[in-house]
Amino acid sequence: MARRYSFIIIGVILLAVGFAFWQRQHQAAGPAKPTAAPAAQPPAEVGVTTTQKREVPLPVTYAGRVAGYRDVEVRAQVGGILVERNYEDGSKVEEGQILFRLDSRPYEVARDRARAQLAQAEATLRQAEENFKRVEELAKRQVSSEQAFEQARATRDQAQAGVQLAQSEVKNAELNIGYSTLRAPVTGTTALQSPPVGSLIQAQQTLLTTLTQLDPAYVYFSVTDTDFQNFRQLNGRRAKPIVESDLEVELQYGSGEVYPTRGKVQVSASSVDTRTGTIQVRAIFPNPQGQLLPGQFVRLVVHGLSLPDAVVIPKQSISQGPQGPFVYVVGDNNSAQARPVKLGQEIASGWVVQSGLEGNERIVVDGIIRVRPGAVVKPVEVQANANVKGDQK
Repeated sequence: MARRYSFIIIGVILLAVGFAFWQRQHQAAGPAKPTAAPAAQPPAEVGVTTTQKREVPLPVTYAGRVAGYRDVEVRAQVGGILVERNYEDGSKVEEGQILFRLDSRPYEVARDRARAQLAQAEATLRQAEENFKRVEELAKRQVSSEQAFEQARATRDQAQAGVQLAQSEVKNAELNIGYSTLRAPVTGTTALQSPPVGSLIQAQQTLLTTLTQLDPAYVYFSVTDTDFQNFRQLNGRRAKPIVESDLEVELQYGSGEVYPTRGKVQVSASSVDTRTGTIQVRAIFPNPQGQLLPGQFVRLVVHGLSLPDAVVIPKQSISQGPQGPFVYVVGDNNSAQARPVKLGQEIASGWVVQSGLEGNERIVVDGIIRVRPGAVVKPVEVQANANVKGDQK
C-alpha cells in the first residue's frame, strides 16, 4: 500500500516539473506574432481593341428564282403537211438551224403561176410602150388626136402596174416557199413535245415548239419596301451614290456551291407589289453552259453596298444580359464598365453597332470572363478582326 502511494507522489512531481519547464519556454519565446494579411489580387489582364468609324461593305442575301432570258414560240407562217423534223425534243439548237420542213409543192406551183403571170404582164407592157411611143410621135406631128395620145399613155401605165402586181405575186410565192422551212430564231433549248411528222399544220395557229434561251439567264428576287428605303437613305449619305452598275451578284445553289461567274443587277420594278410589300429586282448572269435552269431556286448575295461611318465590333466582344447585348468599355482609369449596345446587321467581321458606341472606345475582346463591372483591368491591345477578307467581297 505504501509502495502504491510512492508511485502516485512521483507522478505528481514529474507533472509539476514538466509544467514548470513548458512555462519557462513559453515566456522565453515572447508573445505570438500576428498572422500576415493575404496579398491583394493584381488586375485581370484582358485584350482590348479600339473601335473606329469606317465604311463597311454590306453584302445582303436574298432568295431568287432563275428564268429564261426569253421564251420564243415557233409557229408556221403558212399551212401544210409537216414532212420533216430535224432535232430531238428537249435538245439545244443553234440560231438559224433548220427545225421543220412543210410540204412546199403547193407553194412552188403558186410561184410558177405567178412567174407566168409576170411574163404575160411584161409582154403586155412592152406592147403598150411601143404603142405609146408611136402615138406620141404622131401627136408631135399633129397627125394623131389628143384623145388617142391620152388613151395610149393610160394603157402603158396600166401595163406597168400589171407588171408590178405580178412581181409582188412572185415575191409572195417565194416567201411562202421560204416559210415552209422553219429555222430556229434564237439559240435555245426546245420543248419536250412537238407535232409528229405528217400532221397538218395550220398557219399561225399550230405551236410547233418553244425555244428557251438560257444564255444569258435572268434571276428574279424581291427586296422589301423597308430595305429599299433604307438603301436609298444610305445612298443619300454618300458623296458618290451607288448605281445599279456598281453592284455585283453572287449566286449560290441550294447545296451552298457558288456559281463561278458573278452577275449584275439589271433593272428593278417601278412599283411595290401590294400583295407582298416587296419590289422585284432582276439580275442577269452569263450562262454559256446552261447550268442555270428556268424555275431553279437559288440564293443571291448582292455585293457593292456599304455603310458609311459605321462601327463594327467583333462577335466575341458581345455579352448578353437581362437588358440585352452589352460590351465592356475600358475607361481612362482602366476600369471596365458594361455598356448596352443596339446591334444592326451581322457581317463577316462582327456586328454593326446602331447605338451605344461612337468610335474611339476601348472594348474588351479577350478575357471577358475575368471582367467584373467597375473592376480595374490590365488592358492589352490586340488586333481585332475588323478587316477580314469577308468584308471586302
